[in-house]
Amino acid sequence: MGFFSDLAYGTYVGPLPMIAVVGFITYGLFLLAAGVMISRRWFKRFTRTAFKLHRWIAYVGLLSATFHLLMGLSNYV
Repeated sequence: MGFFSDLAYGTYVGPLPMIAVVGFITYGLFLLAAGVMISRRWFKRFTRTAFKLHRWIAYVGLLSATFHLLMGLSNYV
């Protein structure tokens, strides 16, 4: 777990540690997944593509959230 701890708090992207950057990316992915499904209501011909896109964005968001969780817990384990 030392690798994740070093990565989370030792690597900085601008003024923020990596754990904060991954958290913002995860939040953005979940908002994007929700936005795709909301936009589906306005564009009826976009329905089938929107569901496939929503599913893959959610998978990437869950993967990113898992990585974010591992980086956060690595400080305590």
